[in-house]
Amino acid sequence: MNSIMTERYPLFQMYQALRDQLMHLLSDDDLQYRPTENNPTLGTLCREIGETERSYIESFRTWQQDFSYRHPDAEVETSVAKLSAWFGELDQELKEALESLSEDDLKNRVIDRGGDFKLPPHLQLEVYKEALLIFYGKASVYLHAMGKPLPEQWQHWIG
Repeated sequence: MNSIMTERYPLFQMYQALRDQLMHLLSDDDLQYRPTENNPTLGTLCREIGETERSYIESFRTWQQDFSYRHPDAEVETSVAKLSAWFGELDQELKEALESLSEDDLKNRVIDRGGDFKLPPHLQLEVYKEALLIFYGKASVYLHAMGKPLPEQWQHWIG
């Protein structure tokens, strides 16, 4: 087991758990909510964070970041069950990609994010964590607007 898995991943899983908590709060109808016509639906936000996770998974596998992936099933953003299943698959793939990295990879390789922006794997995971936090901040606005109670961890970590 490499140092990312022993030193960083246990805390990172707590950040992923916030998304699972979100899924437990929502119905399929909730995914259609948008604060105004100019905002995406909550389901669209959820699809986008899944597509972002796919980008990070592939970056740990290929050492290149590419944000062009789009989920092939547009209905994923209208179904809590489909989103939850997809997120579970993505999380497992991310774990496997991270587990496959050697200590030599962690110390000596970098992920090319484009435009001469390169990060070692441990910082790449931190940047993905920041993407999750941005998503949670956006989702919190939607949850507040819908009058949904926030789980305790959300209240403490996101506000």
